[in-house]
Parts: sequence; structure tokens; C-alpha cells
Amino acid sequence: MSSEYETYGLGDFKLKSGGTISNAEIAYKTFGDSSKPAIIYPTWYSGAISDNEWLIGEDKCLSPKKYFIIITALFGNGQSTSPSNRTDLKPFPDVLFFDNIRAQHELITKKLGIKHARAVLGWSMGAGQTYQWATQYPDFMDYVIPFCGSAKTSLHNQVFLEGVKVAILGGKGAVSAGVCKGEAVKGEYRSWNDEERAAGMKAMGRVYAGWGFSTAFYREKLYETVLGFKSLEDFMTRFWEGWSTSKDPENMLVMLHTWQAADCSDQEPYNGDFKAAMQGIKAKALVLPSQTDMYFPPEDSEIEVQNMKPGVGTCIPFPSIWGHWAGGPGQSTEDVKWLDAKLRWFIDHGSASSANEKEVVVGSGRPEFGSY
Repeated sequence: MSSEYETYGLGDFKLKSGGTISNAEIAYKTFGDSSKPAIIYPTWYSGAISDNEWLIGEDKCLSPKKYFIIITALFGNGQSTSPSNRTDLKPFPDVLFFDNIRAQHELITKKLGIKHARAVLGWSMGAGQTYQWATQYPDFMDYVIPFCGSAKTSLHNQVFLEGVKVAILGGKGAVSAGVCKGEAVKGEYRSWNDEERAAGMKAMGRVYAGWGFSTAFYREKLYETVLGFKSLEDFMTRFWEGWSTSKDPENMLVMLHTWQAADCSDQEPYNGDFKAAMQGIKAKALVLPSQTDMYFPPEDSEIEVQNMKPGVGTCIPFPSIWGHWAGGPGQSTEDVKWLDAKLRWFIDHGSASSANEKEVVVGSGRPEFGSY
């Protein structure tokens, strides 16, 4: 698959925070014929459009022969409007999932002419966008499949992201202004020089290394036996630092804010009522957490599904020790097969269960189960 993508101009795009992205653009790529049922597939934290393509293919559920698949890029990912391609927007304004999904909705309805989607799905921040779609435009799709993500960023997840944030900022001697806030700017804002950027992004990679995979993944040394790294230090340097140093620090902080502040109840008509937001989901939901995810644990997904209306949501955890990466870019081949099978039975057939697996329905709508 080629890495080419298109952009759609949004004009001067007003944000929920009160800011504006002038001459905003959203990047996207489509697969298949627009006459086929549409599937919306947003990108994840740091991910380029091409990083989503591992789940698309004629031999997979997301087949361009069956569906019109639309990958949409987050603001800040370097392809949609971002600090790295808009040097006149620094510091970059705060962007929320609400803003991203409003931009995606405009692209999909006005540019692509799609009035209804078969499904919205995504991994990690893509899952957060899936929940935002389901609550912001609840009549737009038949199915939603968020995997390894959440409808609202938990307190523990926000704490984890503070560590990532200060690692990036520390490269230039800056500090966080607080949870769900950016850099504490004193005087005139300045960017990173090359030395500061390298220091901050290497630190970010090493902080993230303790979160992306599970304790069992490290205990079993899958970084050696499956991924082929020579040692833990080799894995830290070539995998984690290799990933983080390839990214732009300001881009990563824009997306980090979007993630850290995520809360699909923070919009009308829910006005901060998380249960009301979950009750507002009309699409059938298949929620797929990883049982060993360090920052999107299955308990949080169970709370989300439990707060949906009866019969709306199904929660089935990945039976994996790959942690958050169970739903990620294809390195765990068994998890890829498991995920693709779940997508087939849900999107193609409207069922979460296969012929030889009992369906697990968690949601009953009982408010006493818990909330955020």
C-alpha cells in the first residue's frame, strides 16, 4: 500500500477551547469504492495514516472489496494541521477529540458524501475517537469497535501521561503547567533546538517503554524471542528511542493534550454526566480491551459497557500478554488474528461471537456498577 494521502481544507476552524486553527486541514486516505458501506478508522497517538494500514487487506475483515474504508488523521499527527507543518501556530491551540470528530464529520459528509457509516473503529486514541463519534453523532453509524482505549481518560492514565509530558518538556528545561494543561510558559514561547529535542524525545521513549507492553511481556522476554532484539538495552534503544526520536515534540504534546483531556461526556447534551454519555450510544458496541493493558485496563472498559443501555455493548478482552500492543500495529500475529476474527463476526454478521465461542455480554445498564 502506498503512503500517499489527501487533505481537505476546513477553513478557519474554531475549537471547543475557544481557539482557532486558521486554514485548517485534515489528512485522510480511502480504500475501496465509495458505493460500499463506509468504515471510519481514525489514527492513534503518534501514528501516521500508513500506520493504520496493517489491519486493511483483501484477506481481512477490513477489505476494500467489501467496504469503503476511511483513515482519518488526528490534528497534530504531522499530516493533518500540526506544529510541524504550521510554524505560524506556536504554541499550538488546545485540540480535543470533539474538535477532531467535528472535522472528520465535515470531511466525511461534505467532501466524501457519506451520510451513514457501517462502523467506526480504532486502536488506542483511535478508540477514544470511536467513543467520541458514538456520542457526538450517535445516529451516524451501526457499529462501533473501540479496542485498547477508553471513552474518558482515567486518572491513572492522566498520571502516566504527565510522566510522558515532562520527559518531552524536560529536554528544553520546561515543566508542565498541570494535568490537562500544556507547558508552563514563562515569557515568550520557544521551541526545542536539536540537542534539546534529542534529549527530550529519548527520555520520552524510555518513559513510555514501561507502559506500552505488560510486565509479562518483559518477564517472558518477548522483545528477544519474538521481536528479535538482542537485549533489554537494545530494545530500549532501537525500538523505543527509535520510535520517539522520529517524532516531533510539539506534535506529540498536541496529541497528548487531546488524549489526557479526553472525556466524551464533556459535550452537550451530557454536560459531564458520564453515564448519560454512555446511555447516549445507539450503535452496537464491541469493546475490546487487552487483559494486560497497563493504561487502558479491562476494568475501565467494563465500566463503560456496564453504563450503556441494556444490549448495546459487549466487552471481550484480548487474551494476550502484549499489553497495550495487543491491539497495535501487527507485531503480535496471534492478536492480529484474534482481532480480525472479532471484527468479521461483528461488522460482517452483527454478532460478537464466533461459531465456537460463547458471546460475553457485560452491559446491563446498572448504574451501581461504577463510573468515572
